[in-house]
Amino acid sequence: MTKGNGEPASLGEVLNTLASRLRRVDLRVIDEARELWPRAVEPALAQHCSVDIIKDGVLVVSVPSGAFAQRVRLAEPTIVEAFRVLGDAAPTSVKTVIKTPTKST
Repeated sequence: MTKGNGEPASLGEVLNTLASRLRRVDLRVIDEARELWPRAVEPALAQHCSVDIIKDGVLVVSVPSGAFAQRVRLAEPTIVEAFRVLGDAAPTSVKTVIKTPTKST
């Protein structure tokens, strides 16, 4: 990282920036959300789609295609309701992100 004047940022500044970003994302909640996902959605969605993160009240879900994105959007009310068990950390909306699987060689 560099400062606005082109000088490198100190380690303390970099760590403070990282810490502030991490405070906005509770990794325990993400683990809980990933465990909840297969029970909250139909089996095909559970198998092909996955929880990425919950940030600012938005559940971000990775999907393999636009067709799965549409299915997740249609199931959004059910998903949001199922995730209410997360209390204050529960998402109020769902966003999909298309991620194509990487080929292993």
